[in-house]
Amino acid sequence: MMSSSPNPSRTAESQLGFSFEAAPAPVARRIWKVGDLVSDVRVHVERAYPDLWVEGEISNLRVAPSGHVYFTLKDGDAQLPAVLFRRQVSLLRFKPADGLHVLLRGKVSVYEQRGQMQLVAEFLEPVGAGSLQIAFEQLKARLEARGLFDPARKKPLPAYPHCVGIVTSPTGAVIRDFVNIVTRRHAGLHVLLYPASVQGEVAAAEVAAGIAHFNRTREVDVIVIARGGGSLEDLAPFNSESLAEAIAASELPVISAVGHETDFTIADFVADLRAPTPSAAAELVTAVLHNIAERVQALDHRLVRSGRFRLMQAANAVSRVRIESILMKQMDQLRRRQQRVDELTLRVESRWRLRYRSVFDHLNELCARLQRQDAAWRTSVARERLGALESRIVRAQRQHLRGCREHESGIARQLAALSPLAVLSRGYALVYDEAGALIKTAESVREGQSTVTRLSRGRLRSRVSHIEEDPTNP
Repeated sequence: MMSSSPNPSRTAESQLGFSFEAAPAPVARRIWKVGDLVSDVRVHVERAYPDLWVEGEISNLRVAPSGHVYFTLKDGDAQLPAVLFRRQVSLLRFKPADGLHVLLRGKVSVYEQRGQMQLVAEFLEPVGAGSLQIAFEQLKARLEARGLFDPARKKPLPAYPHCVGIVTSPTGAVIRDFVNIVTRRHAGLHVLLYPASVQGEVAAAEVAAGIAHFNRTREVDVIVIARGGGSLEDLAPFNSESLAEAIAASELPVISAVGHETDFTIADFVADLRAPTPSAAAELVTAVLHNIAERVQALDHRLVRSGRFRLMQAANAVSRVRIESILMKQMDQLRRRQQRVDELTLRVESRWRLRYRSVFDHLNELCARLQRQDAAWRTSVARERLGALESRIVRAQRQHLRGCREHESGIARQLAALSPLAVLSRGYALVYDEAGALIKTAESVREGQSTVTRLSRGRLRSRVSHIEEDPTNP
């Protein structure tokens, strides 16, 4: 049998003599506030993942009015919200878009207001293509949608130019080659140089200024913008939207001779004519005045090459007959499925529009009912009705006063017609005695009696000196 422990606070002994460890004292609970807990988690997460690279596809991209860009970075297994602040957006050489596969550098953080983990991006890099190439493709698509590449807006070159203006660096080999070729092929053609940088941040602005200068002075018949070959970074000024707009706004024809034959820039697509090289631009300017035989020979060589190419294409087409038949079947299946997807998409859009219209009509009805119950609206309606009634009362009062005035005028005319004063105005008079009684006959007065005669205007006091009887009235 086991002996009991000498420390009663650490052990307890049962009735059979076994000893057991006493239960530990309960630990005090720590109660977190939500904000403190999220803040503490954010600190731990940011310390654990301060700088990392994440690869994924951009979706749900939206640009806030502040300039910040919010999107979701996802792959086949998971997704994570991400934010790219305005300062970092301004440093990008391409425009993020939905569906773009990118490599993100940044840190992991927690947005405390939502308690949501997110990526705070410092840098984005397209996977499979450089940022300059992405920016090139995006600008090309945007300008093409605006119609700047439309062949209908391109101006023809003058057949016999007298002066050509070239915008390029005055110290490079481009201007020397250009002048040499023009001199050899057409010595009478004048060349006017506008010096401009063809590399760096100010290059696009200086080239655009040269185009504007030649359009303003009208000293040349055609403008050539030229630069030698280089990397995509070196040719970046000629992929500028401002330069493209300056070329499109030019009233003089513009030839783009930038880079080598395999180099393409936005300026090439917007210009009225693209030359593979600056030397080729010099040849194009003098093409009409050059030896026609060389032109015919060149066309002959091109025809031979084209024929060989067509023969090679035909041979390849014969060898790919079976493969193309299989591909055609797969393409047919793919088109049928695409058509089914389009049909389902149209049905969903149609139902959504019907649902939206129903909700919108119901909302308008509720708004109208609410407006009818609005005290301000009812007060406004009552004011309008009160104003209308007030106008009717004023009109009725005026009409009643006009009728009363007309009635009063009629009565006044009748009274004037019946008034004895109206008789007096025709030359008659009223004679009163001293007591004010009306004298109607000569017998009612006596000689020496004073009388008052009332005329139409004024009174006369007289004294009777003689009374005569009316012989016609015995």
